[in-house]
Amino acid sequence: MPATRDRQRGKLYDAENLVHRIFDRSADFPVVEVAGSHLTVPVERHFATLESVQAYVDAVLAMPSIRSGWPRAAVPVAVRERSGQQQADYQRLVAVIAVPLHSGNRAWALRELVILHELAHHLADAGEEPHGSAFAARLIALTSEIVGEEAGFLLRTTMWDNGVRVT
Repeated sequence: MPATRDRQRGKLYDAENLVHRIFDRSADFPVVEVAGSHLTVPVERHFATLESVQAYVDAVLAMPSIRSGWPRAAVPVAVRERSGQQQADYQRLVAVIAVPLHSGNRAWALRELVILHELAHHLADAGEEPHGSAFAARLIALTSEIVGEEAGFLLRTTMWDNGVRVT
């Protein structure tokens, strides 16, 4: 089966990177103006170990709202260390999230928004475009449900500004 084309990956990553920077600076700038609205940036969880990421993933997938919305939430996900430091990765065939632990004394991937991105891949239907409009909508829904409505609004707005299609 040929791979599904990933047409908006770059745009989606650009939007996410902007949101990550806003969260990274939230201690200094706890309120941001987005699309004419003033938002208090919610707290984002950061993880210290693979075990804490695994516990988080298990808890999210066990939530009734997640189970009722996506059938693949019933499929367990394992979390493991990823060699290299470039990106986290979801491996659908074995339901594994691979996370780099540290790069330059930073655990950049051990954060809630990165793990939710990988869970959005896990919850996808087979054959779905990897970062397509359905993925974007699911990531926004997960972010809104888990991190907070403000985070979901921020993500949706930055995606829109970057030209990401959302169903």
